[in-house]
Amino acid sequence: MSGNLCSLEALSSSFQVHSKPINISSSPPEHKASQPHATHFNFQKFKTLAQKAKVLSNKTVLFHFEEALLKSSASLFPYFMLVAFEAGGLLRAMILFLLSPLVFLVGGELGLNIMVFLCFFGIRKNRMRVGTAVLPKFFLEDVGSEGLDVVMRCGKKVGVSELPRVMVEGLLKDYVGVDVVVARELKVVAGYFVGLMEEKKTNCFDPNIIFGEEIKTDSQTIGIIGCQDRFLQHEQLFSHCKEEIYMVTEAEKQNWKTLAKQKYPKPLIFHDGRLAFFPTPAATLAMFMYFPLGIFICIIRFLTGIFLPHSISSPILAFTGTITTISKPKSPISLTNDAQKQRGRLYVCNHRTLLDPLYVQLAIDKSLSAVTYSLSKVNEKIAPMKTIGLTRDRERDAKTMEKLLQQGDLVVCPEGTTCREPYLLRFSPLFAELTDDIVPVAVDVKVNMFYGTCASGFKSLDPVFHFMNPHPVYTLQLLDKLPEQETCNLGGKSRFEVANHVQNEIGKALGFECTVLTRKDKYMVLAGNDGSFKSSR
Repeated sequence: MSGNLCSLEALSSSFQVHSKPINISSSPPEHKASQPHATHFNFQKFKTLAQKAKVLSNKTVLFHFEEALLKSSASLFPYFMLVAFEAGGLLRAMILFLLSPLVFLVGGELGLNIMVFLCFFGIRKNRMRVGTAVLPKFFLEDVGSEGLDVVMRCGKKVGVSELPRVMVEGLLKDYVGVDVVVARELKVVAGYFVGLMEEKKTNCFDPNIIFGEEIKTDSQTIGIIGCQDRFLQHEQLFSHCKEEIYMVTEAEKQNWKTLAKQKYPKPLIFHDGRLAFFPTPAATLAMFMYFPLGIFICIIRFLTGIFLPHSISSPILAFTGTITTISKPKSPISLTNDAQKQRGRLYVCNHRTLLDPLYVQLAIDKSLSAVTYSLSKVNEKIAPMKTIGLTRDRERDAKTMEKLLQQGDLVVCPEGTTCREPYLLRFSPLFAELTDDIVPVAVDVKVNMFYGTCASGFKSLDPVFHFMNPHPVYTLQLLDKLPEQETCNLGGKSRFEVANHVQNEIGKALGFECTVLTRKDKYMVLAGNDGSFKSSR
């Protein structure tokens, strides 16, 4: 993050600096920013501090997460809506939305307690993964670049939040690198959340517990807060800042830049959940109003795709808002020898949704067979193409794919699981040994309301949510057939070299970054299991 520090003028205007001593025990006026507790603002001292990375690296920063990092900290409703929808379902989300006027009316601690109760009551603790699988994406998209840049330059980091720990700890520890998270705990009875937060305990503000002896003696502590009354709830903790406290106003945060993805402290590769938009009150209202129409459109798209031929279904799907873009190589794809004419061609594509094989079949306008991992029985029965499940036993799967190639063309997604972000997971090399007649296919998907993939939900609903989007966009690029010198049998390449070459070609076509991450890595992050068929149902 060292290359992303804003100018000195921008830094000085982003934070109001209070020089100690600060009387934080006094009661603040209604608008605290209008009557600061300090006698003057020391802008020069902060500019000097922010300019010297080595000085910051020796300091401990104690920052209020919502006030110091989030641009939209004035309303926490969207984050609770994500919890309600993803962990509790559509009905719980609707209840939260209907009661949102009450939440906004009472505000403060009472409003927060109401949202916590509505979102968490009755949720099993061991299945609550929204804080690590869903919320980090939306938090990062709401983080101000200027605020995070200063925090990341500091050595030790202590994050303070009004939100329950289960909501913020995943982001603060995994992405921001916070050493200590000070947040509210949720009460649990018989393994279920009861929707109540534990009372704040005095010892949780003890500097010996929060900072530790090493931080206390080897570094100096600075604080970053907002101008909201939330600061006073942690005044005992912030009183231990050894140097000064910097205050960020809401007006100044409006001028902050949104953090670019390439500047995330850690790449965001995996995330889960159904909602593809930030559920503000207005956006949530639009979703609920659209939902009945979305179900109707989904049914039309399903029936059209299953029962009508491609030449007829394509314009109908386009009329309903489904956009499909197909590009083919300039030179026609031809067979290399007579032996390959006896067998089918292998189409190898990256994996974005369960519908990838169907769209590849649409692109080549020819019947295909597909092999899949962990496809639900429902999706397997309604699929308008032949689908065969793989067992993850290499020899058995190789025989299955070989048999299908003897019968015709075959499409396979060697990533073994879907990935939403512009990354390619490691390609399984099994396909490379089966044939030299390989055509890579680059696939990309854009949605604007719902994600058609999930790691921990009901996978049988994946196509439903995809087709419920107002304007889902599918882009397919049929690439040139793999050259003979890049194959196993004719070119003498190993199966790993062929798989990596195909991955790189698809990555270049899409502008995606290739990784060595696997299906197991994804499911361990998002669902806490290895992604096996049994656990993914």
